[in-house]
Amino acid sequence: MGFQVTMPAFDRPGGEGRGAPRARLVDLSHLSRQTMGDRDIEQEVLALFAHQAAAVAEEIEAADIGERLRLAHGLKGSARGVGAFPIADCAEELEKHPQDKAVVGRLRRLIAETRDFIAAISR
Repeated sequence: MGFQVTMPAFDRPGGEGRGAPRARLVDLSHLSRQTMGDRDIEQEVLALFAHQAAAVAEEIEAADIGERLRLAHGLKGSARGVGAFPIADCAEELEKHPQDKAVVGRLRRLIAETRDFIAAISR
């Protein structure tokens, strides 16, 4: 199954043959609305988000509770802005349960999957 949303800027996303779950990592319609359909801005915003998410993934496991909360909160806002709603929801869960290693692991996996997705659609 391919994408079920209109994606004006990314008409040839990578990974669409891999099923709907990858397609839902980033709501490209939301991103397009945020950027008024400007492909260059979309790519720049996604690149910045991927960079921020990678930094969070590297730091969050070893971070103390206060820093973990700060990282999760910042990532949640950025993720919502670009349409990476699974990451935003997981970061929000981490804010509620900052010591839960399973949530930290899930967030790190979502970040990796989303970064791969962004790389695939940015070719």
